[in-house]
Amino acid sequence: MRLIAFIKKILKTLLYMSLVVFFLIVFLCGWVVWQGQERQLQTADAAIVLGAAAWGNKPSPVFTERIRHAVNLYHAGVVRKLIFTGGTPKDGFATEAEVGERWAIQHGVLKEDIFVEKTSRNTLYNLKNAADVAKNNNLSSFIIVSDPYHLARAKLMAKHLNLQVQLSSTPTSRFNNMSWYSKLRILIHEAYGIVLYYIFHLLEIVDQAYYLNH
Repeated sequence: MRLIAFIKKILKTLLYMSLVVFFLIVFLCGWVVWQGQERQLQTADAAIVLGAAAWGNKPSPVFTERIRHAVNLYHAGVVRKLIFTGGTPKDGFATEAEVGERWAIQHGVLKEDIFVEKTSRNTLYNLKNAADVAKNNNLSSFIIVSDPYHLARAKLMAKHLNLQVQLSSTPTSRFNNMSWYSKLRILIHEAYGIVLYYIFHLLEIVDQAYYLNH
């Protein structure tokens, strides 16, 4: 009888944990969708264009739409400068930032209004390196440009980096035409990414606090 009672207790605990995880994922997916919604923008010093794949000297379709949207914000006077981010996975190839810069110049952006960081390989370092570029050039307000489902995680990272940001999703993103199943997979992936980021950020804070007190 004790064994049966113990098993029931374990199953009940697992059920509660499963429900907590389920509702957490639902909440985070909803938050990701909400953060990616189009909204009214205030003018800012610069648009930070998060990196995406570059195919040789050309941006991938996803990256093209991010660049296009940032260029449109520039021509509309919403931002004064553009910051392109992203390195390259292989030495000898153009970086994502360089590809973005070239595309923007071809579409009417003045070279002196473009800054690049060419070493980052992920979203966090896109933003960290962009923050360094901004600091060195007296830029203090930003609009992060990326695909709708990417912006929630980017906003969280920007907050921890003390960046004053607005979010602007690419209205022509290829994600808009995906099946509901593909969209759901991306949403869950982003929710998982947010949880992981929170965990590692918390561990970093705990680690820093430990060394400050020892």
